[in-house]
Amino acid sequence: MFTGIIQSLGEVQSKADRQGDLHFAIKTNFQDMSKVHLGDSIAMDGVCLTVTSIDADVVTVDVSVETVNKTTVADWQEGRVLNLEPALTLQDQLGGHLVSGHVDAVGHCTGRESSARSEVFSFKIPAELDKYVAIKGSITINGTSLTVNTIDQGELSVNLVPHTLEHTNLGTLQPGDAVNIEIDTVARYVEKMLASQS
Repeated sequence: MFTGIIQSLGEVQSKADRQGDLHFAIKTNFQDMSKVHLGDSIAMDGVCLTVTSIDADVVTVDVSVETVNKTTVADWQEGRVLNLEPALTLQDQLGGHLVSGHVDAVGHCTGRESSARSEVFSFKIPAELDKYVAIKGSITINGTSLTVNTIDQGELSVNLVPHTLEHTNLGTLQPGDAVNIEIDTVARYVEKMLASQS
């Protein structure tokens, strides 16, 4: 599990095709690599990936066909900046919301405009996810926990404060760019519980 609070901006060092799967080397830029171990999970742009090797602050990860097909991972190229967050521990502060790292769909940035020192971003998500998104609820975009300002027929808006713009890759987004979307895990369970009662 993760919180959606980004710890570092990493960078893709290399990408290789492994019989349909993808293999990446990622420079993490974590301040303390002593806490990163083989087999650990790291959310990379919201995608939960397993560390397969460590060399200084560079880790390698393998990405399955399933993940490639349902996320933006296929678009990652050398030099791409990624939002990184190590897995949550029981001692950590839950600053965002509970995030699984299991991306629900790819969405697209549809606009951005200034609002004082912040910026309001709009995103289009698949229509079937609309029912899981609530005004003032949480959503994860590229691994970042954000509060929903508006939602209407699969188009939502969020406000990004200067800190988020500076410390995540969301500040570089332009209309048309693809992003990884994860709905609030609680909404998924609520739907299942209600369906079982009908």
